Amino acid sequence: MARGGPEKLNVAEKEFTFERRGGAQRSLAVSIPEVLDPQYGMYVWPCAVVLAQYVWTHSEAVKQATILELGAGVSLPGVVAAKCGAKVILSDSAELPLCLENCRRSCATNSLDEVLVLGLTWGEISPELVQLPRLDIILGSDVFYEPEDFEDVLVTIAFLLRKNPKAQFWTTYQERSADWSIEALLHKWKLKSTDVPLGAFDADKAQLAGSTLPGSHSIQMMIITLKVEE
Repeated sequence: MARGGPEKLNVAEKEFTFERRGGAQRSLAVSIPEVLDPQYGMYVWPCAVVLAQYVWTHSEAVKQATILELGAGVSLPGVVAAKCGAKVILSDSAELPLCLENCRRSCATNSLDEVLVLGLTWGEISPELVQLPRLDIILGSDVFYEPEDFEDVLVTIAFLLRKNPKAQFWTTYQERSADWSIEALLHKWKLKSTDVPLGAFDADKAQLAGSTLPGSHSIQMMIITLKVEE
Protein backbone atom coordinates (compact mmCIF):
# COMPACT_ATOMS: atom_id res chain seq x y z
CA MET A 1 0.00 0.00 0.00
CA ALA A 2 1.36 3.41 -0.93
CA ARG A 3 2.08 5.57 2.08
CA GLY A 4 -0.87 7.86 2.70
CA GLY A 5 -2.89 6.27 -0.13
CA PRO A 6 -6.08 4.19 0.02
CA GLU A 7 -5.80 0.54 0.98
CA LYS A 8 -6.03 -1.78 -2.02
CA LEU A 9 -8.03 -4.91 -1.22
CA ASN A 10 -6.94 -8.24 -2.66
CA VAL A 11 -10.26 -9.56 -3.95
CA ALA A 12 -10.76 -12.86 -5.80
CA GLU A 13 -14.09 -14.11 -7.12
CA LYS A 14 -15.29 -17.70 -6.78
CA GLU A 15 -17.93 -19.14 -9.07
CA PHE A 16 -20.57 -21.56 -7.75
CA THR A 17 -23.09 -23.39 -9.89
CA PHE A 18 -25.89 -25.09 -7.97
CA GLU A 19 -27.84 -27.86 -9.63
CA ARG A 20 -30.94 -29.89 -8.87
CA ARG A 21 -32.89 -32.68 -10.51
CA GLY A 22 -36.31 -31.10 -10.88
CA GLY A 23 -37.99 -27.72 -11.30
CA ALA A 24 -38.19 -25.26 -14.15
CA GLN A 25 -34.70 -23.90 -13.46
CA ARG A 26 -32.19 -26.72 -13.10
CA SER A 27 -29.11 -24.64 -12.24
CA LEU A 28 -28.08 -21.33 -10.71
CA ALA A 29 -24.67 -19.67 -11.04
CA VAL A 30 -23.46 -17.02 -8.60
CA SER A 31 -20.13 -15.28 -8.14
CA ILE A 32 -18.81 -14.59 -4.64
CA PRO A 33 -15.94 -12.16 -3.97
CA GLU A 34 -13.48 -13.22 -1.30
CA VAL A 35 -11.12 -10.75 0.34
CA LEU A 36 -7.77 -12.35 1.08
CA ASP A 37 -7.67 -11.23 4.69
CA PRO A 38 -7.25 -13.07 8.02
CA GLN A 39 -10.83 -12.28 9.11
CA TYR A 40 -13.04 -15.39 9.09
CA GLY A 41 -15.95 -13.67 7.37
CA MET A 42 -14.07 -12.90 4.17
CA TYR A 43 -13.97 -16.47 2.81
CA VAL A 44 -16.48 -19.02 1.56
CA TRP A 45 -16.43 -21.87 4.08
CA PRO A 46 -17.75 -25.40 3.47
CA CYS A 47 -20.85 -24.83 5.62
CA ALA A 48 -21.94 -21.93 3.40
CA VAL A 49 -21.90 -24.09 0.27
CA VAL A 50 -23.97 -26.81 1.96
CA LEU A 51 -26.53 -24.32 3.28
CA ALA A 52 -26.74 -22.59 -0.11
CA GLN A 53 -27.42 -25.98 -1.70
CA TYR A 54 -30.30 -26.51 0.75
CA VAL A 55 -31.70 -23.06 -0.11
CA TRP A 56 -31.43 -23.82 -3.83
CA THR A 57 -33.16 -27.21 -3.56
CA HIS A 58 -35.96 -25.51 -1.58
CA SER A 59 -36.30 -22.52 -3.88
CA GLU A 60 -40.11 -22.78 -3.96
CA ALA A 61 -40.19 -22.40 -0.17
CA VAL A 62 -37.89 -19.38 -0.19
CA LYS A 63 -39.51 -17.69 -3.17
CA GLN A 64 -41.38 -14.61 -1.92
CA ALA A 65 -40.21 -15.34 1.67
CA THR A 66 -38.51 -12.75 3.87
CA ILE A 67 -35.14 -14.11 4.92
CA LEU A 68 -32.43 -12.88 7.29
CA GLU A 69 -28.90 -14.27 7.10
CA LEU A 70 -26.90 -13.97 10.33
CA GLY A 71 -23.12 -13.75 10.29
CA ALA A 72 -23.38 -13.49 6.54
CA GLY A 73 -19.77 -12.58 5.68
CA VAL A 74 -19.51 -13.43 1.97
CA SER A 75 -23.28 -14.08 1.97
CA LEU A 76 -23.42 -17.14 -0.31
CA PRO A 77 -26.67 -18.62 1.14
CA GLY A 78 -28.34 -15.19 1.22
CA VAL A 79 -27.29 -14.42 -2.35
CA VAL A 80 -28.75 -17.74 -3.53
CA ALA A 81 -31.98 -17.02 -1.63
CA ALA A 82 -32.23 -13.58 -3.26
CA LYS A 83 -31.63 -15.12 -6.69
CA CYS A 84 -34.52 -17.50 -5.92
CA GLY A 85 -36.85 -14.53 -5.41
CA ALA A 86 -36.69 -14.07 -1.63
CA LYS A 87 -36.64 -10.70 0.07
CA VAL A 88 -33.26 -10.93 1.79
CA ILE A 89 -31.60 -9.03 4.64
CA LEU A 90 -27.91 -9.74 5.18
CA SER A 91 -26.31 -9.12 8.55
CA ASP A 92 -22.98 -9.44 10.27
CA SER A 93 -21.55 -8.00 13.46
CA ALA A 94 -21.93 -4.25 13.80
CA GLU A 95 -18.35 -4.36 15.08
CA LEU A 96 -17.00 -5.77 11.79
CA PRO A 97 -17.47 -3.09 9.12
CA LEU A 98 -15.22 -4.93 6.67
CA CYS A 99 -17.52 -7.96 6.80
CA LEU A 100 -20.56 -5.73 6.23
CA GLU A 101 -18.79 -4.19 3.26
CA ASN A 102 -18.12 -7.69 1.96
CA CYS A 103 -21.86 -8.42 2.14
CA ARG A 104 -22.48 -5.36 -0.02
CA ARG A 105 -19.72 -6.44 -2.40
CA SER A 106 -21.37 -9.84 -2.87
CA CYS A 107 -24.69 -8.15 -3.63
CA ALA A 108 -23.12 -5.80 -6.16
CA THR A 109 -21.29 -8.66 -7.88
CA ASN A 110 -24.60 -10.51 -8.34
CA SER A 111 -26.68 -7.42 -9.29
CA LEU A 112 -28.80 -7.61 -6.13
CA ASP A 113 -29.69 -3.97 -5.58
CA GLU A 114 -32.66 -4.55 -3.26
CA VAL A 115 -30.85 -6.53 -0.55
CA LEU A 116 -30.51 -4.71 2.78
CA VAL A 117 -27.28 -5.06 4.81
CA LEU A 118 -27.47 -4.51 8.58
CA GLY A 119 -25.04 -4.62 11.48
CA LEU A 120 -26.44 -7.07 14.06
CA THR A 121 -24.25 -8.25 16.92
CA TRP A 122 -25.16 -11.64 18.40
CA GLY A 123 -26.57 -11.49 21.89
CA GLU A 124 -27.51 -7.80 21.70
CA ILE A 125 -31.17 -6.80 21.45
CA SER A 126 -30.40 -3.70 19.41
CA PRO A 127 -32.89 -1.30 17.79
CA GLU A 128 -31.91 -2.79 14.40
CA LEU A 129 -32.84 -6.26 15.64
CA VAL A 130 -36.14 -5.12 17.19
CA GLN A 131 -37.16 -3.22 14.05
CA LEU A 132 -36.66 -6.11 11.64
CA PRO A 133 -39.74 -6.96 9.54
CA ARG A 134 -41.63 -10.23 9.87
CA LEU A 135 -39.31 -13.11 8.98
CA ASP A 136 -40.08 -16.49 7.46
CA ILE A 137 -36.59 -18.01 7.47
CA ILE A 138 -33.30 -17.21 9.23
CA LEU A 139 -30.07 -18.53 7.75
CA GLY A 140 -26.74 -19.09 9.48
CA SER A 141 -23.76 -21.02 8.16
CA ASP A 142 -20.99 -21.92 10.60
CA VAL A 143 -22.28 -19.49 13.23
CA PHE A 144 -21.54 -22.17 15.85
CA TYR A 145 -17.80 -21.76 15.32
CA GLU A 146 -16.48 -20.34 18.59
CA PRO A 147 -18.01 -22.04 21.68
CA GLU A 148 -18.01 -18.75 23.62
CA ASP A 149 -20.39 -17.35 20.97
CA PHE A 150 -22.92 -20.20 21.05
CA GLU A 151 -25.23 -18.70 23.65
CA ASP A 152 -25.11 -15.24 22.07
CA VAL A 153 -26.17 -16.78 18.76
CA LEU A 154 -29.07 -18.62 20.40
CA VAL A 155 -30.15 -15.53 22.37
CA THR A 156 -30.56 -13.78 19.02
CA ILE A 157 -32.32 -16.77 17.46
CA ALA A 158 -34.67 -17.17 20.44
CA PHE A 159 -35.60 -13.48 20.24
CA LEU A 160 -36.31 -13.69 16.51
CA LEU A 161 -38.33 -16.91 16.77
CA ARG A 162 -40.46 -15.55 19.60
CA LYS A 163 -41.15 -12.51 17.46
CA ASN A 164 -41.80 -14.79 14.43
CA PRO A 165 -43.25 -18.01 15.91
CA LYS A 166 -43.71 -19.70 12.52
CA ALA A 167 -40.19 -18.95 11.32
CA GLN A 168 -37.37 -21.48 11.08
CA PHE A 169 -33.61 -21.17 11.55
CA TRP A 170 -31.72 -23.13 8.89
CA THR A 171 -28.13 -23.69 9.94
CA THR A 172 -25.11 -25.74 8.97
CA TYR A 173 -22.13 -26.40 11.21
CA GLN A 174 -18.82 -28.19 11.07
CA GLU A 175 -17.94 -30.68 13.77
CA ARG A 176 -14.54 -29.52 14.99
CA SER A 177 -14.46 -31.40 18.31
CA ALA A 178 -15.97 -34.55 19.76
CA ASP A 179 -17.73 -32.69 22.58
CA TRP A 180 -19.51 -30.17 20.33
CA SER A 181 -23.05 -29.69 21.63
CA ILE A 182 -25.73 -27.02 21.92
CA GLU A 183 -28.38 -29.28 23.47
CA ALA A 184 -28.25 -27.66 26.91
CA LEU A 185 -28.51 -24.18 25.40
CA LEU A 186 -31.42 -25.19 23.19
CA HIS A 187 -33.24 -26.46 26.27
CA LYS A 188 -32.42 -23.29 28.22
CA TRP A 189 -33.85 -21.04 25.50
CA LYS A 190 -36.83 -23.34 24.79
CA LEU A 191 -35.77 -24.23 21.28
CA LYS A 192 -35.69 -27.55 19.45
CA SER A 193 -33.58 -28.83 16.58
CA THR A 194 -34.25 -31.28 13.77
CA ASP A 195 -31.33 -32.82 11.90
CA VAL A 196 -31.48 -32.72 8.11
CA PRO A 197 -29.53 -35.51 6.32
CA LEU A 198 -27.25 -34.07 3.66
CA GLY A 199 -28.30 -36.80 1.25
CA ALA A 200 -31.85 -35.42 1.32
CA PHE A 201 -30.70 -32.41 -0.72
CA ASP A 202 -27.75 -33.87 -2.64
CA ALA A 203 -25.14 -32.27 -0.41
CA ASP A 204 -23.40 -35.45 0.75
CA LYS A 205 -20.57 -35.02 -1.75
CA ALA A 206 -16.94 -33.93 -1.58
CA GLN A 207 -17.53 -31.57 -4.51
CA LEU A 208 -20.57 -29.31 -4.52
CA ALA A 209 -21.70 -26.44 -6.76
CA GLY A 210 -18.65 -26.84 -8.96
CA SER A 211 -16.20 -26.45 -6.09
CA THR A 212 -14.10 -28.75 -3.94
CA LEU A 213 -16.05 -27.59 -0.88
CA PRO A 214 -17.14 -29.22 1.39
CA GLY A 215 -14.39 -31.73 0.62
CA SER A 216 -13.72 -34.14 3.48
CA HIS A 217 -15.10 -31.85 6.19
CA SER A 218 -17.80 -33.20 8.48
CA ILE A 219 -20.73 -30.84 7.86
CA GLN A 220 -24.13 -31.18 9.53
CA MET A 221 -27.40 -29.35 9.00
CA MET A 222 -30.29 -28.73 11.34
CA ILE A 223 -33.45 -26.65 11.53
CA ILE A 224 -34.12 -24.87 14.82
CA THR A 225 -37.63 -23.81 15.83
CA LEU A 226 -39.49 -22.78 18.95
CA LYS A 227 -40.25 -25.64 21.32
CA VAL A 228 -44.01 -26.03 21.64
CA GLU A 229 -45.04 -26.12 25.28
CA GLU A 230 -47.02 -29.24 26.11
